[in-house]
Amino acid sequence: MLNVKNVNVYYGGIHALKGVDIVVNKGEIVSIIGSNGAGKSTLLNTISGIIKPKEGEITYKDEKLNLSPHKIVAKGICQVPEGRLVFANLTVKDNLLLGAYLRKDKKEIEEDLQKVFDIFPRLLEREKQFAGTLSGGEQQMLAIGRALMGRPEIVLLDEPSLGLAPLLVDTIFNIILDLKRMGNTILLVEQNAFKALQISDRAYVLEQGKITLEGDAKEIASNPKVQEAYLGKKIS
Repeated sequence: MLNVKNVNVYYGGIHALKGVDIVVNKGEIVSIIGSNGAGKSTLLNTISGIIKPKEGEITYKDEKLNLSPHKIVAKGICQVPEGRLVFANLTVKDNLLLGAYLRKDKKEIEEDLQKVFDIFPRLLEREKQFAGTLSGGEQQMLAIGRALMGRPEIVLLDEPSLGLAPLLVDTIFNIILDLKRMGNTILLVEQNAFKALQISDRAYVLEQGKITLEGDAKEIASNPKVQEAYLGKKIS
């Protein structure tokens, strides 16, 4: 579905992404793991159209994705940003409805709103609360729900477990698996490499702007260098 080919991104004189190639197939969970500053969020922002690459191309269903961000959303790619970025002064329901801002199908929007509440019953309980009053875990659920209101085919998840308590981390990763079962394709950027590799089909390791390793998630997880660098295991 998604093909990133030889993408190079610069921030001024900093070469942030260096000839990055990744492929995401329909129905997969694909993880990008790497340390802080490796370029993971830059990659998602480039796919979303927020950042324009200096070189390379991104194609979605064999169509070049050289579009503005809102047109990329309309094509079926929605991003859940790092830090959630919910609209704190709007209610939970209004935040969700903003996720459907490009859609005109009012009946289907209402149906999708109910589906989001089915996935996240906590959001239904807090539907009239201001988003800024929610806990971190609830805001993450809201950010995911808001993306789902755009009816995406690919969901880009940027650090969904960041800052969450361990129990909530498990909840979020179970939700990601549920999204896959519902037919969504997921590109996941996550510092919790252990959890990410557990639920992923395939994975890429991004280091200093370059893809240094790719393959089946289980193979990546068993790689000694990955274990030592990202999984907290000391290899003798």
